[in-house]
Amino acid sequence: MIFSSMALTRWRSSAGRWAAKAVLLSLGLLAACGGGSSQFDPFVPGRLLVFGDEDSSLDPNGRSYSVNALGENGLLNCQGNPIWVQQLAGVYGFVFAECNPTFEPNPRARMLAVPGAKVADVAAQVEAQVAAGGFRDKDLATVLAGTNDLLELYAQYPGLNEATLLAEARARGQRLAQVVNRLVALGAKVVVSDVPDLGVTPFARAETRLDPTGVNRAALLSRLTTAFNEQLGVSVLLDGRFVGLMQSQLRFQAIDRFPPAFNLGNVSDPVCTVPLPTCTSNTLVVDGVPGSYLWSSDVRLAPGGHAQLASLAVDRAQRNPF
Repeated sequence: MIFSSMALTRWRSSAGRWAAKAVLLSLGLLAACGGGSSQFDPFVPGRLLVFGDEDSSLDPNGRSYSVNALGENGLLNCQGNPIWVQQLAGVYGFVFAECNPTFEPNPRARMLAVPGAKVADVAAQVEAQVAAGGFRDKDLATVLAGTNDLLELYAQYPGLNEATLLAEARARGQRLAQVVNRLVALGAKVVVSDVPDLGVTPFARAETRLDPTGVNRAALLSRLTTAFNEQLGVSVLLDGRFVGLMQSQLRFQAIDRFPPAFNLGNVSDPVCTVPLPTCTSNTLVVDGVPGSYLWSSDVRLAPGGHAQLASLAVDRAQRNPF
């Protein structure tokens, strides 16, 4: 049989389509018979291990470095204004020993974050967990640190020039990435947050306002944050099967530009009038609503800020192909 060139082209196209359908059908049958698995199977952790600083920390009495809610009896309600890692734990039905009102006999969320921690301290937190029993299959770890490092560096300005400080900020971002990669090597899945932009904090606004030389201190703090975060982002294991990166700096910059889009009413001022962690729902600015404020203190998150981190964390934990 002789085909015209046009007919031959149509025949080849049709044959190609049927061949492709046959391949897809065979793959579907293979998966149905157990020969494959879906990358969209949800990851369900067995434990949650939390590493970091104040923004991830509960003290032994359940107090956070945010706004501590009080119950009707005037006593602490540690579940009232949950910090971001509590909200993530709640997605899986986990509680921390530090906030366990139902007396779960074996809390599956573990608090290793410590107030004041810097990157080097987070590395020590990980090694302490190794010494205490290590990691298990299905462990999910969270990491958020760097704020205290950057504040330490910023305090040396202008004694040290900006270029020197930026170089050290980059180095510390790389070191935190090494901690994350160490967690992966130990068998954990990791949700790591970069540092929320310190240039949009109440601290940064006050520093700029009070500088007698006119230096834009907020812009400097943003550049330090960016230097740290860029090296963290490029130095962690870039594989979504093991690491989920929360881009908190971008989120907080967007919040600062248009707070109503994130249901926040005040992103400029602290809602607390006393030092953390003693801040409660009874020690707020006049008409202060914790959930509508981004900041509890000059650099620490209010419940409104924790809600933003929690949304990023839950998204990474549930959408990454761990």
